[in-house]
Amino acid sequence: MKTTLHELIASGRPVTADGAMGTNLIELGLEAGVPTAVWNVDEPDLVRKVHRDFIDAGARIILTNTFVCNRLSLRLYDLADRSVELTGAAARVARAEADAAEVPVAVGGSIGPTGSVLEPLGTVSHDEARATFAEQAKVLAACDVDAFWIETMSDPEEVRAAVEGCRSVDPDLPIVMTMSFERGGRTLMGVTPAQAIDALEGFGALAVGGNCGSGLDEIEVVIDEMHSADPDALLVAKANAGLPHAEGDVTTYDATPEDMANYAKAVYGRGARIIGACCGSTPAHIRAIASALSDL
Repeated sequence: MKTTLHELIASGRPVTADGAMGTNLIELGLEAGVPTAVWNVDEPDLVRKVHRDFIDAGARIILTNTFVCNRLSLRLYDLADRSVELTGAAARVARAEADAAEVPVAVGGSIGPTGSVLEPLGTVSHDEARATFAEQAKVLAACDVDAFWIETMSDPEEVRAAVEGCRSVDPDLPIVMTMSFERGGRTLMGVTPAQAIDALEGFGALAVGGNCGSGLDEIEVVIDEMHSADPDALLVAKANAGLPHAEGDVTTYDATPEDMANYAKAVYGRGARIIGACCGSTPAHIRAIASALSDL
């Protein structure tokens, strides 16, 4: 059932977002080292199944399988020339599943980092990054996503490039922006939660927050510090399902659904209003989050 991000937020209730796409596609047979984006074309029914499973678990926001779909990130897999194709396929699959749902579901167009460092510390110019993000945003907007969802960023300047790319395509579509914080409460580029919220709100974000990172307790601190910096901000929490552990060629995460339910209540109490999960999370984790939030 079609809705908008604004309508979900206006309900006054916490909104459950989805979980990990990659984790669940690997469970369905995606080989290690193969970018999830390839399955947008090769196995669209399985990508759609993951969206459906998250919706059935209680997610009211799903993100397109486009995290590694910009031209610069895809060139790491020699797939740069397929950015438009893979982004469009992902957005159409997510839109179809959201519209087919019997409950209101919004689609966020996932925009991840380039995988490179911007100048002057790296080799990618601001203009190149902005053009790369604009190319992806144009496809997402054409496929009727409800928001641009810029996620897992560590550098505010890369966020700026992404926002400029998105705004060059659509000046009005809402933008959600989240950064990834490591142990010690800073991004890989040394940005604190207070610095992040100041920068991201300055870029015109509808909602800001943290995703991925170093576990449940870390993102609780991030949300707490962001809320302290701006009590009126609409905050997003999408934590990994605990900490990763390598088991041969497979990475597993140690948080149980009960752990994720407790995390959901904790970040809600610290100010988050859009709450989901990231790496390692399954529909069982999202179901636990949705159930915990429904009791608040």
